[in-house]
Amino acid sequence: MPSNTALRSGRERVQYTVAFEVILMAILVPAGALLLDKSIAEVGVLGVILVLKAMVMGLIYNWVFDRFDAKSGRVASDRSTMGRILHAVGFEMSLLITSIPIYMWWFDFSMLQAISTDIVVTTFVVGYTYVFSLVYDRKFPVGSR
Repeated sequence: MPSNTALRSGRERVQYTVAFEVILMAILVPAGALLLDKSIAEVGVLGVILVLKAMVMGLIYNWVFDRFDAKSGRVASDRSTMGRILHAVGFEMSLLITSIPIYMWWFDFSMLQAISTDIVVTTFVVGYTYVFSLVYDRKFPVGSR
């Protein structure tokens, strides 16, 4: 990894992750309660469980992806459109695979119901991830602190 390639600090990674998840929950919990005909509390608690899982996975995933960028001589906030798409889709696929058993257990869903629900959520989140990351990188570029 080139020593002159800037990376996000741990503090910046936590700031990104918390902002990402708080805004996402504010959108998905009410929508999920409405679409699944479940209570806000039931969807909200599941949301917290999934967010905590996603935050831990996100910190690790983004650290690895940033290291890959740095090794290739790229700065994370300067990712290309294709790099952003690969980043978002790869992350959401890892979340999809690990969320299906949780949906099945929490809502007593069949495998098909859990997969269908997770695909809808994941499709939304992929687009959200792209837009959030782009806006975040423009507002807080690497090395701006």
